[in-house]
Amino acid sequence: AAIAIPGLLRARMAGQEASAIGSLRAIISAQALYAASCAGGGYAVDLADLAKPSTVGAAGFVGLDIGANGVVKSGYILTIEAEAGSTPVATTTCNESANPPVTAFFVSAIPVTPGTTGTRYFATDTRGTIVFSRTGPIPNPIPVDATSVQ
Repeated sequence: AAIAIPGLLRARMAGQEASAIGSLRAIISAQALYAASCAGGGYAVDLADLAKPSTVGAAGFVGLDIGANGVVKSGYILTIEAEAGSTPVATTTCNESANPPVTAFFVSAIPVTPGTTGTRYFATDTRGTIVFSRTGPIPNPIPVDATSVQ
């Protein structure tokens, strides 16, 4: 048992990290669709705005499992915010978002318990590249020398 448990914990963490990356990919796709079809080219700054259905009855852009900033999914805390330096987009959204859309977004996935639920911190932005750090949360905006997920 003493030999198997560390391996099981590493496998569990790897699964949680893969889930965090999958959630970030889903958010990137949702942001692209939201910008193109709902927000006049702008991006959401809260997961609740992406989860909200449009006023014409279509489903939200993300599932309710990641439908609010600060939600914990598979051991990671997911949050969207405006990318540093972005500006509001003057438009009305198709789903009456609570927050005005912005020209650029930043998304982070931070392990709830570093070293237990995950060893890597993840982030992405309007460019759609997912990056990670093993030392701590990735700053907004993402540094140009950040390490990309392969």
